[in-house]
Amino acid sequence: MSENKSPSVETRTVTSDEADVRLDRWFKRHFPDVGHGYLQKLLRTGQIRVDGKRAETSTRLAAGQSIRIPPLADWAKPEGAPAAPAPKKPAMSDKDVAALQALVLFKDGDVIALNKPAGLAVQGGTNTTKHLDAMLDALRFDAKERPKLVHRLDKDTSGVLLLARNTFAASKLTEQFRGRDVRKIYWAATVGVPKPYQGKIDLALAKEGGPQGERVAGDEDDGKRAVTYYSVLENLGKQAAFVAMWPRTGRTHQLRVHMNAIGTPILGDGKYAGQGAYLPGAEVQKKLHLHARRLILPHPRGGNRMIDVTAPLPDHMLTTWKYLGFSASLKGDPFEGVE
Repeated sequence: MSENKSPSVETRTVTSDEADVRLDRWFKRHFPDVGHGYLQKLLRTGQIRVDGKRAETSTRLAAGQSIRIPPLADWAKPEGAPAAPAPKKPAMSDKDVAALQALVLFKDGDVIALNKPAGLAVQGGTNTTKHLDAMLDALRFDAKERPKLVHRLDKDTSGVLLLARNTFAASKLTEQFRGRDVRKIYWAATVGVPKPYQGKIDLALAKEGGPQGERVAGDEDDGKRAVTYYSVLENLGKQAAFVAMWPRTGRTHQLRVHMNAIGTPILGDGKYAGQGAYLPGAEVQKKLHLHARRLILPHPRGGNRMIDVTAPLPDHMLTTWKYLGFSASLKGDPFEGVE
């Protein structure tokens, strides 16, 4: 498409966890510096389009849709002020490109699976200038199209992140993430041991504001249904546990809020558990101990092919596993037989 050749025009794909979000709220999340008035003007003049069509602030987005974003810097200035050139993406050094490509766990003509490091944001937002979405050209390799995000991980969560290498794969993968064909297995360390050892958490969640930025809370009245299966794989007395989790829904911060709700917060999750997220006296880093360990789903080309990717633990979790005596090499599916 010709618009992608212009450095001042950007096209983004709506991910599965952004489905049913209003366009104005999606825009505020990705481009917080553009006010509502400017956004309305962009929409009214057809500068912003969804799947090539005009849209309104109240338009509900669907996973896989493409959003055309014009050169925003020209609009986000008071009337009469001189226009500024569109912001340029920071150039990546050869070292940065090599480091990003070294994160690839799996690659074929349609899919790339990365081992996303903790601390790297997937998409931009308030006070976030470095994020994976801005660096995807480094993962183009021999493909004609720029890779596309089809789901997200929290900034502080590490592990398997899937990218589509073409529009066909993006559509198929996004559809799968919205359905029940994707098996996402996370590993975490918890403060305390969940009881019973295997269980299901069914607690609706809703987003709320707050001084700590975007937060999520249980809300059975106005929240969206969220379901998590969990299984305790190992434990250190009553102090801590090695827990596997399978989120059947994809709500923001779902696993963090669900584990905190049953009284066993994820180790290092001070955002939701405060000081209760740490082990007194333990020699472990105060980072979030949540890792997207394994991803299993049908290949977008079908034919009974499956994608099955596993990501090794990040250094801070591996150190904690050794300190607590947990095994970092457990294999198998702890939720085998669960549908």
